[in-house]
Amino acid sequence: MTPLKIYGLIGYPVKHSLSPLMHNTAFSRLKIKAKYKLFPLKERELKSFLGSLKKKNICGLNVTIPHKERVLEYIDGYVSEGVRAIGAANTIVVDKNGKLKAYNTDYSGFARHIRELKLKPKKIAVIGAGGAAKAVVFALIKNKAQEICIYDIDRFRSVSLVNRFNELFPECKIKAVAAIDGLTLGDKDLLVNASPVGMKEADLLLVDPANLHKNIFVYDLIYNPARTKLLKAAKEAGCAFSNGLGMLLYQGVEAWQLWLKPKIAPVEAMRAALEKAAKRCPAS
Repeated sequence: MTPLKIYGLIGYPVKHSLSPLMHNTAFSRLKIKAKYKLFPLKERELKSFLGSLKKKNICGLNVTIPHKERVLEYIDGYVSEGVRAIGAANTIVVDKNGKLKAYNTDYSGFARHIRELKLKPKKIAVIGAGGAAKAVVFALIKNKAQEICIYDIDRFRSVSLVNRFNELFPECKIKAVAAIDGLTLGDKDLLVNASPVGMKEADLLLVDPANLHKNIFVYDLIYNPARTKLLKAAKEAGCAFSNGLGMLLYQGVEAWQLWLKPKIAPVEAMRAALEKAAKRCPAS
């Protein structure tokens, strides 16, 4: 009997994730003997967990906060061009020899969703400077962004991100700002929240709603809750907006293809599962 193949998500926390619904729907639709699970891991648990994947028949993983950068320390196989440029991975493939291969489908998933939304932003403000933010910035540069301003509560992280991408892509003006007001939203056409702020009911609204305007699109990578305080403020200000459900879908589709090629991911079934689940997500 063929053993059940295991896939999953590592991070902390992960209980809010809708990824199991999306991937298990895909497995079921194509009658694949596999299951997608959640693996809440603290940093001290990461090394031992990644060292035991083959023994547990874990064939592939997604990676979320706070491990997207740290996980690279344990990759002993192929590292994709996107991972090398971004410095973070969100997808791991375990090959037949137990070697770990690292990919980043966050940036391509985000890029695919903003194309679907028909966005061609030139001047962008980004909140956050972690692994997700790096993927977003990389995608925006590839999409011909002219100027990107970044704020993170950890000034070292934002400056490090800016230095990395300024060296790689001098054609795009990228700068770190010391305070969130320094994002100068008045002249921006896209605001992206790539931080975890907004996931909890107690989280503050980081931007002053008075600085939102009808010409700025507000994109929050958070999808659970479905409408964060930031997105509520965007609606009240008359802005177009989106949560990160589309990015979640497309990064998941591309991760699925890496795990199970040459099989083709059932995109519409995955989308329907996410949209159904999202309707049950509370507002912030």
